[in-house]
Amino acid sequence: MGKLEGRVAIVTGGAQGIGRAIVDKLAEEGATVVIGDVAHEKAQEAAAAVGGLAVATDIAEAGQVTRLIDTTVERYGKLDVLVNDAAIVPFTAWDDIDFAEWRRIMRVNLDGTFLMCRAGSDAMRVKGYGRIVNIVSNSIVAGTPNLAHYEASKGGVMALTRAMATELGKYGITVNSVAPGLTSNENTDASQHADAYDFVVSLQALPRRGVSEDIAPAVAFLASEEAGWITGQMLVVDAGMVRW
Repeated sequence: MGKLEGRVAIVTGGAQGIGRAIVDKLAEEGATVVIGDVAHEKAQEAAAAVGGLAVATDIAEAGQVTRLIDTTVERYGKLDVLVNDAAIVPFTAWDDIDFAEWRRIMRVNLDGTFLMCRAGSDAMRVKGYGRIVNIVSNSIVAGTPNLAHYEASKGGVMALTRAMATELGKYGITVNSVAPGLTSNENTDASQHADAYDFVVSLQALPRRGVSEDIAPAVAFLASEEAGWITGQMLVVDAGMVRW
């Protein structure tokens, strides 16, 4: 029996990349998984592979977030686990970031995570149980170039994680975050970030390129009963590039 047997989980951004690996891992551990993603066709394929459900969702639209949560609860009777992975990962030099670009990133990465946490935690409180895992980034510690607005958004999510942990503990809800390093997957491989693979590996304690499947077990752990005494924390999963 898996550590998430009988649990119902929502994973945003679960159609591909790290999100898809998280979907597969949670399902492997026994969870029923609902995917919320703007890439609905890919989300449907990912959901079908694990016997789950896909709901077309732009997490920055409050009405679509409400529909995702309501559909999940109506279909499965509850929401136990929420993994907020959906995000835009830009590659923009500081001199090229104007306010429109700043808001484009904040709208999804920070505002969208807030909307998901707001609606998701409300659904969890009904049952007096919940696990929220927010995907942030080791770049908020490393200060990686060409990511200033992304790092600001993910730093905001980390701060939100700590604040929510304080306020939601009394309802039996834990709130944690996982901070991946640069991770090879179909999204990153097709972006300018792929040029940094070799340099990043040279900074790591474990000298190999990370893949999405390296991140998912940490999320599954924080989503499980095994992590019931852990809340308000950030778990860095980056082969020791960042050493606390």
